[in-house]
Amino acid sequence: MNAAIIIAIVIVAAAGLLVWNGSQNKTGAPAAGQAPAVDRHGHPVAANVDTALLNELLDKPAPDFALTDKDGKTYSSNELRGKDVILFFNEGLMCYPACWNQIVALAKDERLKNTDTVVLSVVVDPLVEWQKAIKQMPELAEATVVFDKDAMVSKQFGMLTTASSMHYGSLPGHTFVLIDKKGVIKHVFDDPNMSIHNDQLVAELSKLNQN
Repeated sequence: MNAAIIIAIVIVAAAGLLVWNGSQNKTGAPAAGQAPAVDRHGHPVAANVDTALLNELLDKPAPDFALTDKDGKTYSSNELRGKDVILFFNEGLMCYPACWNQIVALAKDERLKNTDTVVLSVVVDPLVEWQKAIKQMPELAEATVVFDKDAMVSKQFGMLTTASSMHYGSLPGHTFVLIDKKGVIKHVFDDPNMSIHNDQLVAELSKLNQN
């Protein structure tokens, strides 16, 4: 094989490689040297997460629920009518520090401390295990944490199959649901990055109270 043929083969192979790389980037793969976006668990985050199921909750009556806190007080959907309700579905014990920080941030936010608003952080952990978390982070005792036995309420709201769930199908991840005074869901936000969502919640509450 002469040198000219060898050079031609090398050129064709190189051109083919460039075309293949270009098609890969068009499908959403990261370019060379660019790390894919990841959530706080280190899992890749899709550029276009399908939120259709969560969006279906909007402007519909919230499922009936009854959740109990560490002191034995029960919060039911019927008794909460007439108040704006924020439900923060989260992974609880195993989601340290992101979920713990959000629970504390909700409890400490003066903008959410009023007679018209109830904030419930929903976990599926057993009460006895949650007491250990309070010992580790005493500020958690200020929050209204309610216990979702067997994840029944989380299932009702579709919180076990969100993009933020580290244990897909078993545990919620990091999802916020805002229910208005009539019991209708007005805001849903799922956050695989597990950031603090207070400002947006306050903004959504303000919209409700303007209507």
